[in-house]
Amino acid sequence: MSLIPFDDRDGTIWWDGQLIPWRDAKLHVLSHGLHYASAVFEGERAYSGNIFRLRDHTNRLIHSGKILGFDIPYTADEIDAACNAVLKANNLTDAYIRPLAWRGSEQLAVSAQKTKIHLAIAAWPWPNLFGADRMKGVRLGMAQWRRPDPRTAPTASKAAGLYMIGTLSKHAAEAEGFDDALMLTIEGHIAEATGANIFLTIDGALHTPTPESFLDGITRRTVMALARARQIPVIERRIPLDDLDRATEVFLAGTAAEVTPVRAIGTHSFTPGAITEALIADYTALIHMSPEEVAKRAA
Repeated sequence: MSLIPFDDRDGTIWWDGQLIPWRDAKLHVLSHGLHYASAVFEGERAYSGNIFRLRDHTNRLIHSGKILGFDIPYTADEIDAACNAVLKANNLTDAYIRPLAWRGSEQLAVSAQKTKIHLAIAAWPWPNLFGADRMKGVRLGMAQWRRPDPRTAPTASKAAGLYMIGTLSKHAAEAEGFDDALMLTIEGHIAEATGANIFLTIDGALHTPTPESFLDGITRRTVMALARARQIPVIERRIPLDDLDRATEVFLAGTAAEVTPVRAIGTHSFTPGAITEALIADYTALIHMSPEEVAKRAA
């Protein structure tokens, strides 16, 4: 199947306050964000015309920028409105939305205090990250790279540079026939997949790693709220790799992955059971509710 390049598509992109033709959304090759990874982004999904937990994503985008030392020159209300405008301009109701903020080309050095901060937002149709067969469960290899110590990188931000090791790890896993890779913390505890958080069912409770060296995902927090609503115990902790031997169910959670069962991690095998199936059903119902109902149920 041939791929459609992202720089040669029909559509509209919101760029620094204006809706412009998709192919005109270009930046200079000497932009600071390209060379020094001074960029933050969000991944959002719209279902039936509503962007799921939009304000939470917008607030995280603004906060990520502050962690990287810059203020995005738009309010949360303006960013929310821009995301919805992009969805409407592209005649989409079910879509993936990508806001991106970055330092411009006024300076090109490690120090770049006088660069202009840009914001662009695009939207396009994108099914689940793992495709239509994801309900069979995905297979994870073991990543060579580890999530960085939070003292060495801004791990609480959704910063572009933090995804480099995710790309390397996923490419290596795919080369070995896996769908994705399990990444560990610097101490060797379970962290996450390359772009989604991970949950394990152990003795009837839901266990998930404490987000110390990786992003505390919005879908992650949604799943935890849904589990608690079902009276399923939720335990956040540092999870040693050996606990894979104790887990009976494993699944991933993220905007792109949604809620996806895992059937294997290396030599460990798992079968989606009652907890995974219930949370997939609850999440599928939630994403099609009104924003007001989502706010009540996902708190």
